[in-house]
Amino acid sequence: MVTRVLPLFALLCLAAAPSFVARDSAPAIAARTTPDSLEAHLIDIEKQSWVAWQHHDGKFFERFLSDDHVEVGTNGIATKAQVVAYVGSAMCTVKSYSVDHFHATRFDENTTLLTYRAEQETTCGKTVVPSPTWVSSLFVRRDGRWMNALYQHTRAE
Repeated sequence: MVTRVLPLFALLCLAAAPSFVARDSAPAIAARTTPDSLEAHLIDIEKQSWVAWQHHDGKFFERFLSDDHVEVGTNGIATKAQVVAYVGSAMCTVKSYSVDHFHATRFDENTTLLTYRAEQETTCGKTVVPSPTWVSSLFVRRDGRWMNALYQHTRAE
């Protein structure tokens, strides 16, 4: 009886090993994502969004924005679909821009607010886009990927 139980016990231990390893490695993976590296990653993708804005790259914003994205600007509230269409159009001309004074506030492991100052020389039709501004850009992690769920800017004094 003991000779039958030992191989069965060993087989069960081997089968259960991946779940123990997965549980133990999850904190290690999370620990490797330091606040500094997360902030650097979010700043990088935020800067990529400015390049995409300047080059009318709506496809970038299809990937960058969450499906439930909300954008708050001087003309009101816009959805992801509206932002993607607007960015992809030739309505605006971004001659130049700069972004700086970044700060990340991590609310939990899946939610981080990136705030920063932006200046741009941009016109949309005959309207000059307000500049400089303070920006709030809220990121959420879904399915292991960071996406922008909220973007809002306020004219800086």
